[in-house]
Amino acid sequence: MRNTLRLILLFICSAFAVRSFAEQKLRYETCVMKDEVKTLRIRYAGTTQPERPVLTLGSDEQLEISFDELSHDTRNYTYTVLHLNADGTESSLSSGEFLRGFTTQDITDYMTSLNTQQLYTHYSFLFPNDDMQPTVSGNYALKIYEDGDRDNVVAYVCFSVVEPMVNIDINVRGNTDIELSGRYQQLDIDVSFKDVNIVNPAGDITLLVRQNGRTDNEVFNPKPTYVENHRLRYINQKQLIFEAGNEFRHFDIASQYFKGYNVDKIHFDRNYYHAFLFPDEVRAESPYLTEYDANGQYVVHAEKVEDDDTEADYMWVHFFLPVQNPWFTGGVFVSGDLTYNCFMSDNRMQYDNEHKAYVLSLYLKQGAYDYQYLLLEKGKTHATTFTVEGSYWQTQNEYTVYVYYHPFGSRADRLIGVKRL
Repeated sequence: MRNTLRLILLFICSAFAVRSFAEQKLRYETCVMKDEVKTLRIRYAGTTQPERPVLTLGSDEQLEISFDELSHDTRNYTYTVLHLNADGTESSLSSGEFLRGFTTQDITDYMTSLNTQQLYTHYSFLFPNDDMQPTVSGNYALKIYEDGDRDNVVAYVCFSVVEPMVNIDINVRGNTDIELSGRYQQLDIDVSFKDVNIVNPAGDITLLVRQNGRTDNEVFNPKPTYVENHRLRYINQKQLIFEAGNEFRHFDIASQYFKGYNVDKIHFDRNYYHAFLFPDEVRAESPYLTEYDANGQYVVHAEKVEDDDTEADYMWVHFFLPVQNPWFTGGVFVSGDLTYNCFMSDNRMQYDNEHKAYVLSLYLKQGAYDYQYLLLEKGKTHATTFTVEGSYWQTQNEYTVYVYYHPFGSRADRLIGVKRL
């Protein structure tokens, strides 16, 4: 019952998960569907750096997908592959049209945790592999389920496969069409395709623009300002104005015994480790400070271990945001890759009247994390940084532009260009 409720919350309460209520198409996003599954990660195989990977069609690149199940019991997990449209809904292609090899694979690579207070089993697999390879570009979702039951979903993992055919230039400026050097950033984008014969570029090409991996504030299908010979230009488009936000906050829980960055104290209560972060401040009226961050990403890491995947422990991390009065207009969420950039009950903060603060506890694997506080106002699907973090045009954000091609008569969106700034 609880898993069913989580599924409903994911695709309904988080309104941006449904692109069109009229068509009733579900939009797929990376997320975990069960409480006992933690630390779902997707990265390039052979690397440990935080990154939001994109595969190149026909290359030797592989993704490593991994997650932990909080026990030493062996589970039977299987995954299948879905092809998605540019908007994240499932395409009409059959598996034989976008996949070579088998349509399902069992996850057979797993190891139990070693010398950890929290028992867990670490599962991982590589994609593509000898038994399963994508044959077309576009968006994809890996659907991971248990005991051969496709309705018993454990997690979804979304990624993209690109066939580079266009050149993309991005310029970010604080001087926007709605104010000068204030709270926003505006993107100007050029897409050139000299080597591709596109008959109707204004109609056949679709852009998707994301900021720091977020999907709630992404810009889908802005209209070009100029359609030139072999080029589309998106200049002075109000659709391409983003809240600039602020640099991400951070904390480090690599050690259970020594306080890492932004950790006030560490406590063990017989069963669990607890890391209490220093109280955070509302930064909406503070001056902007340049600070290094990973734009919302995180790294799993534990001190004095040989294998972070199986020897890093879990800790309850306690967030504390003092506010004299709660914001009744909406909910405050801890956001970033640590919560998959979603807005769920699991990462919604509760207001503590006694301590006059928003509080939240998350069960996280040891490592270094970025996070921020977002306010999602009632009735809206786009969260804001204004209330807690503030917004400053100088903020160093990560922007990713995806260019899709859907020629007349085709049944799917090809991804023909990706540029990350």
